[in-house]
Amino acid sequence: MQAWSDIDFERRLTEIADRVTVALDQLIPPAQGPEADLMRAMRHAALANGKRMRPFYVIETGALFDAPERALLRAAAALECVHTYSLVHDDLPCMDDDDFRRGQPTVHKAFDEATAVLAGDALLTLAFKILASSETHSDPAIRLRLIERLSDASGALGMVGGQMIDMLEHDSPRDLNTITRMQRLKTGALISYSVEAGCIIGGANGAERNALHGFSHDLGLAYQIADDLLDAEGSEAEVGKPLRTDSEAGKANFVTLLGIDQARERVRLLAAQARTHLAIFRNRANILLQSVDFVLDRTR
Repeated sequence: MQAWSDIDFERRLTEIADRVTVALDQLIPPAQGPEADLMRAMRHAALANGKRMRPFYVIETGALFDAPERALLRAAAALECVHTYSLVHDDLPCMDDDDFRRGQPTVHKAFDEATAVLAGDALLTLAFKILASSETHSDPAIRLRLIERLSDASGALGMVGGQMIDMLEHDSPRDLNTITRMQRLKTGALISYSVEAGCIIGGANGAERNALHGFSHDLGLAYQIADDLLDAEGSEAEVGKPLRTDSEAGKANFVTLLGIDQARERVRLLAAQARTHLAIFRNRANILLQSVDFVLDRTR
C-alpha cells in the first residue's frame, strides 16, 4: 500500500466523506407526498457536513485486505445512517437538548421534535435495509454477520446502553470506571464496528482481527477523551456545535475527572497502544497510523 503524507491523509479523509455523502444522497432520495417532510429531515441530518470518521475506518480497514469497494462503501453508508440517527436523538430536548449540530440547526429545531424522532427511526431502519441488500455483498452469510454485529454495536449492549448510562448522571455516582464503560459503549462500540465491518468484508484472519480489535478499542477511547478535551478548550465556530455543555450541566467526563493534563496524557498512551496493534500490517497500515495522529491533533 502507498505511504501517505499528512496532507494526503486529509485529502483521503475528505474524499471518503464525499463518497459517503454521495451514496447517502442516492439512498435517501427526495420524496413527494405526505412523507416528504420526513425525507427532508433525514437528508438534513445525513447530508450535513461531517468528518465521516466511522465510514473512513470501514473503507480503510477493508482496503488492507483488498475488499470490494462497493461493499465497503455501502457498509460505510449504513453505519453512517446509524451514527446520524444517534445524533438526531441525542440532540432532542429529552436527551442533550442541543440546538446546533455539524454547523446547522439540529433536526428538532429545523423541523419539530416528532419529525426528529421519526427521522432517527427511519435512518436506523434504512441502515439494516442497506446491509441486507444483495447489492452490499453477494454472500448472505457476510450480510448477516454485518447486520448481527451492527445490531450488537448499536443496541442495549452497545451505543444505546452507553447513552442510558449517560442519562443516569444524577442517579448514580460518576467515577472513572463508570465514565470509561459509558464511553466504550456510547462512542467506542460504533468505532469498533467500523473496523470490524472492514474485517468481515475483507476476510481478515484471526490474528488480523484481534490486532484491529485492539486498535479500535484503544482508538475509540482516545477519540472520546480527545472529544472531551475539545469540548473544554475548542471553538464552537470550528467544531460546529455547542461546547462546554457537560461542565455547564455539572456532568462528569474524562476532563472533569482527570484534569486537562492527565486527560492529554491518557490520550497519548492510548494512541501509542493503538499504533502498536497495527505493527502486524507493516506499511500497509500507514493511513490508519496517520488517523491516530489526527485524533492526537484534536487535543493540541
